[in-house]
Amino acid sequence: MYAPERQQEILRLAQESGRVDVLSLAEEFQVTAETVRRDLKALDRAGLLRRVHGGAIPVGRLDFEPDLAERDAVAADEKDRIAQAALAELPADGNVIIDAGTTTARLATAVPVDAALTVVTHALPVAARLADHPGIALHLVGGRVRHRTRAAVDAWALGAYAEISADVVFLATNGFAPDSGLTTPDLAEAAVKRAVIKAARRVVLLADSAKFGQRHFARFGDLTDVDLLITDTGLSPDDARSIESRGTEVVRA
Repeated sequence: MYAPERQQEILRLAQESGRVDVLSLAEEFQVTAETVRRDLKALDRAGLLRRVHGGAIPVGRLDFEPDLAERDAVAADEKDRIAQAALAELPADGNVIIDAGTTTARLATAVPVDAALTVVTHALPVAARLADHPGIALHLVGGRVRHRTRAAVDAWALGAYAEISADVVFLATNGFAPDSGLTTPDLAEAAVKRAVIKAARRVVLLADSAKFGQRHFARFGDLTDVDLLITDTGLSPDDARSIESRGTEVVRA
């Protein structure tokens, strides 16, 4: 396959799925990662894609939001490692908020059955994973449920979180970067995320490295709002040090 043909196919894949990543493209086309990076650079120069950390997204699709199943399949191994590392941040006999997201849902799956915690969540997948834990006092925050994320939003959810003071919130995001901060495609989701940050004394962000450098429509916070970022080793040591220089601890699982 010639480079223009490959680039056309990369553009089609990006438009269909909302993003492409270097390693998957290299495997798909049986070329090196460096070849893919050159393709993405050419498409970026042409104004057809915007390069982000680890891949690219279509121009004009900063508000693109894949459905839950599609997002859950991306970086699955990395999300599992992040979830396992996050277990160390669970307070003994404490109370936590678990935000809506595919990585936070994996944390809920990893919580031991005998854990003794109070958990508050507005995410149906998180609640479903914890409902059979006898030692967990589970509080499900209500509101309008967004079908794409299975998360409650709007006034009911915001009102509930305004009444809470939790030990820790395990936060999810669609994108994070030192300049653009924490972002997500939907304004209603962003409002709830902003509320859960305010509702906890400690903020632990669970985000795989592919989200680094991504910027979406709705901004809900800064990296300086985050006490601890748990990510994977795809985040370079230099980028980790840059984040830590702003006061956020980084764990690369």
